[in-house]
Amino acid sequence: MPTRKPVQPIPGTTLFDGAAAAKGYALNAMCYAFNHAANRAAFVADEEAFCVRYGLTHDQRAAVAARDVPAMIAAGGNIYYLAKLAGIFGLGVQDVGALQTGMSVAAFKQMLLDQGKDIQGKDMAHG
Repeated sequence: MPTRKPVQPIPGTTLFDGAAAAKGYALNAMCYAFNHAANRAAFVADEEAFCVRYGLTHDQRAAVAARDVPAMIAAGGNIYYLAKLAGIFGLGVQDVGALQTGMSVAAFKQMLLDQGKDIQGKDMAHG
């Protein structure tokens, strides 16, 4: 049977694997609850109590209170679930991308535009 090579993380990223899923279970469960408007309203009304209700760790609660999306990811948050929480904070996908890369939103948007220009100018079938 062939052996698998260990997964090599992409520099600057946090690997979401089984360990991260276990670590972030409470945070991700809370974010999943935001699919219901009543839960979003309850969070806005008493953020700390809502976090405690879902059993967030101290680090997870601190990251939520600080609106620190990269710290939430480091605490086991899955970006797909965190998107619901980011929406409550008034953050869009490009805002979160900027936070993850350490760029300003304007610089992040420009990087995306520049990458789109690079892709459009290449013949993807022939390199």
